[in-house]
Amino acid sequence: MSNLRTVEIKAFVPAKDHALSKRFYGDLGFTMASDGGGVAYFHHGDCSFLLQDYYQEGLANNLMMHLLVEDVDAWHADLRRRGIAETYGVKMTEPEDQPWRIRDFALVDPSGVMWRIGQNLA
Repeated sequence: MSNLRTVEIKAFVPAKDHALSKRFYGDLGFTMASDGGGVAYFHHGDCSFLLQDYYQEGLANNLMMHLLVEDVDAWHADLRRRGIAETYGVKMTEPEDQPWRIRDFALVDPSGVMWRIGQNLA
């Protein structure tokens, strides 16, 4: 019998300015576990992605990442308190309950990639 178990899935997130994006994600609380060959591996708990030193505007502006957290309001308050949007000149919306039973907010990274950070609603 074949072993068809999966281990994980990670997106390759584009970076217009790789060094700036690495600082941005570090400031968000992600740990950079490796960096080489134009790809940096970031994780936060069990969530991870690969930041690539590659940029295509159409890709970056149409890529959306979803980060599911336990307390979205705590995440938003922490990012606001630390001035992440102002420091990096990016857009961050207010948390809002969505009809698909998620409370989330949007945060756009320095390359134009949108992150929706949210929590499940009961």
